[in-house]
Amino acid sequence: MKIVVTGSSGFIGQHLVKALIARGDDVLGIDKNDPPAPADGYRFERCDILDADRFIALVRDFGTEAIAHLAARADLDEKSGLEGYAANIAGVENVVRAIRETPSMRRAIFTSTQLVCRVGYKPSSDTDYMPNTTYGASKVEGEKIVRREDGGGVAWCIVRPTTVWGPGMSAHYQRFFRMIRKGTYFHIGRKPLMKSFGYVGNVVHQYLRMLDVPEGQIHRRMFYVGDFEPLALQRWSDELARAFGARPIRTLPAWIARIAARIGDVVNAVGLRRFPFNSFRLNNVLTQYTFDMEPTRAVCGENPYTLTSAADATARWFLGLR
Repeated sequence: MKIVVTGSSGFIGQHLVKALIARGDDVLGIDKNDPPAPADGYRFERCDILDADRFIALVRDFGTEAIAHLAARADLDEKSGLEGYAANIAGVENVVRAIRETPSMRRAIFTSTQLVCRVGYKPSSDTDYMPNTTYGASKVEGEKIVRREDGGGVAWCIVRPTTVWGPGMSAHYQRFFRMIRKGTYFHIGRKPLMKSFGYVGNVVHQYLRMLDVPEGQIHRRMFYVGDFEPLALQRWSDELARAFGARPIRTLPAWIARIAARIGDVVNAVGLRRFPFNSFRLNNVLTQYTFDMEPTRAVCGENPYTLTSAADATARWFLGLR
């Protein structure tokens, strides 16, 4: 199959491209940034999806049969406003145009985010939105475009990745890994903090299945992608510590963590923004969030990676960077 992957130089995009190549698909990667490694085995074009004419021409001229759209601005800069997240709004409009102008196109996967609702909010439907970040609000607008334009007239679905982790994670998560290795990371309280995570290998498996299954199984639907069972933050961290060969993680009473977070708020307020702990981060740690993954399981089947095998693969990658 001839498949375009936008955002092919990003975290999930890199893994998806490799998996598509491995199974024999003809892949065109499109990203405004060069891939971190040489683009072996597939065609890569450096292009911003906001450059509508060039982007649409690339998709059309490739004879694209399916597109996995992952390109996005994904930071949480609240100062730029929605206009700063044009890639997530006008960019989606350009993807829809490219689909309409590509006669060979048959299927599209549009990547959104779990942050179309604030962490901890339980939506009553796929269109019950409650973002509390500009990034999340921009992704809401992107989803609305997809639904309004019926995905460009092909079989389509929207996917919302859970918290995706694994080899190639961002510097932010690498700092978290370093804390575990050094023994400076603490569990907060003894109550299990249940969250929906997604090992990147499992997420990619689900993208592949959504490209392959009969269109009626995915058309006009939304799926959360990730691991099927909620995972306690403490168990995830403990499993990473084991894989890293680090000492067991200690537990900090919640009341002490709250005092430390308030101190962090004061330190941040006087200009030391890089202080690693504050009330915002504490709230993220303590807030539980889980999603119904059964619709994804029904379409995609069982995931190939367990927590143990995923942690081991992540450790091999991370320790190899050191």
